[in-house]
Amino acid sequence: MAQEYDLVILGGGTGGYVAAIRASQAGLKTALVEKGNLGGTCLHKGCIPSKALLRSAEVFATAKKSEEFGVITKDVSVNFAKVQERKSKIVDQLHKGVQHLMKQGKIDVYEGLGRILGPSIFSPTAGTISVELNSGEENEMLIPKNVIIATGSRPRTLPGLEIGGNVMTSDEALSMEEIPKSIIIVGGGVIGIEWASMLSDFGADVTVLEFADRIIPTEDKDISKEMQRLMKKRGVNIVTNAKVLPETLAQGEGVTISAEVKGKQKEFKAEKILVSVGRQANTEGIGLENTDIQVEKGHIVVNENLQTKESHIYAIGDVIGGLQLAHVASHEGIHAVEHISNENPSPIDYDLVSKCIYSSPEAASVGITEDQAKEQGHKVKIGKFSFRAIGKALVFGESDGFVKIVADEETDDILGVHMIGPHVTDMISEAGLAKVLDATPWEIGHTIHPHPTLSEAIGEAALAVDGKAIHG
Repeated sequence: MAQEYDLVILGGGTGGYVAAIRASQAGLKTALVEKGNLGGTCLHKGCIPSKALLRSAEVFATAKKSEEFGVITKDVSVNFAKVQERKSKIVDQLHKGVQHLMKQGKIDVYEGLGRILGPSIFSPTAGTISVELNSGEENEMLIPKNVIIATGSRPRTLPGLEIGGNVMTSDEALSMEEIPKSIIIVGGGVIGIEWASMLSDFGADVTVLEFADRIIPTEDKDISKEMQRLMKKRGVNIVTNAKVLPETLAQGEGVTISAEVKGKQKEFKAEKILVSVGRQANTEGIGLENTDIQVEKGHIVVNENLQTKESHIYAIGDVIGGLQLAHVASHEGIHAVEHISNENPSPIDYDLVSKCIYSSPEAASVGITEDQAKEQGHKVKIGKFSFRAIGKALVFGESDGFVKIVADEETDDILGVHMIGPHVTDMISEAGLAKVLDATPWEIGHTIHPHPTLSEAIGEAALAVDGKAIHG
């Protein structure tokens, strides 16, 4: 029997379930279709489990240098089974929380694969959802007034570099039963650098092969340069301008692969290879061919209100490309629902989105880089302040890194804020709020930052924009 809804959401990841909650709050009769576990990639194969492993790696690295703090420890070691057990407990707890939120919002959850149908006996327009239930029971037919596609993404692979054996993506890496003695990470973007940091802290011999001329190439050059310096200082072998040659892959007890580095072919050997070359949108098998929805370069095309060419069908999150971040998907989901509910939401300004890298050291940014500012014609002024001059950083035992503020010399507008160092992923929201409020460096600098805190570096960097830093 067909069920009618105001809204059906395809995908129960962060974007999908947040949209469902907002729809419930708006009084919309809502259904959510998810073939796997509620919470999606972020909760089960991305943000949460990887950060749980990173935290264990950080604790292990801190314990090994505890004598610096006057704490004497002996024979510090890692029980990786316990590390994985802790990760799983965190994921399970949050998964139960999402399930509770669905029940609390009276959101109908269908466990199965949803496909969009074209015009049919159920509806004169495309959008009816046929759900192939995991239970094997007869398909459910859902007839919605509106649809949100939130099917997310999966790890991308390199042609010819097949996953299996000793070659894996982050999905497989999260289930490793033991830490590899050595690993080659193909790709020095955000995910690759987080894994490099984690596995290095756990004691693995790590090599990163990055195609671009620098790691984390979407970040400000100064941040990339500092990250590379600090990673190398910890023993991570970083090779840039490296074009991996998949056809050279050989597997045995370990793996061997070659890369073209500055015109010369070089061979690399390790126990495992982790392929980390971005993510691919999940657009296949969901019935897009039954609609007028456009797909370009693998991503669903939407307008500023996240509507596809079928105006009653919206798409959010990784499936539309752009910034493939959980918090972006959440806000896109909220925006789509508010547009459906005629609340006239303001378009999302993606320049106001904070981006985080949870490696050691952490990095975070909001706005544009110094190079981007210059390319856009801005005459820039820069404020930079090192954590070495921050008392709390010295107390904390992590004083590498800095805060950098890029501002417009003529208008005094803050164009971008870039940080690398201890806990900057927790500090970036101050800069994000400053961007939302269109604050100037003077306003940040004259905000009284408590002492001693790491956040003092933001205030000092803001003062440094006009040459007025106190401790620099």
